[in-house]
Amino acid sequence: MLVIKKLLLIVSVGFLCSCSNLGVKPWERDQLADPRMELQANEIDKSFDDHIYFSKEASSGGRGSAGGGCGCN
Repeated sequence: MLVIKKLLLIVSVGFLCSCSNLGVKPWERDQLADPRMELQANEIDKSFDDHIYFSKEASSGGRGSAGGGCGCN
């Protein structure tokens, strides 16, 4: 029974310590604002994906693409 209490204490302290470092510190934000951290850093790939998205969704606007849902701009 003593072993279970010690194990429970260790696990609960571990859970409490794991929540002590949430968020980004102000001095770490410059690393996250780096252009290399974007999901799609290549501008050509981004515009190509936007064109396909707007063509399939049968919508226009938002990023400058025009036309119908058929993909024939």
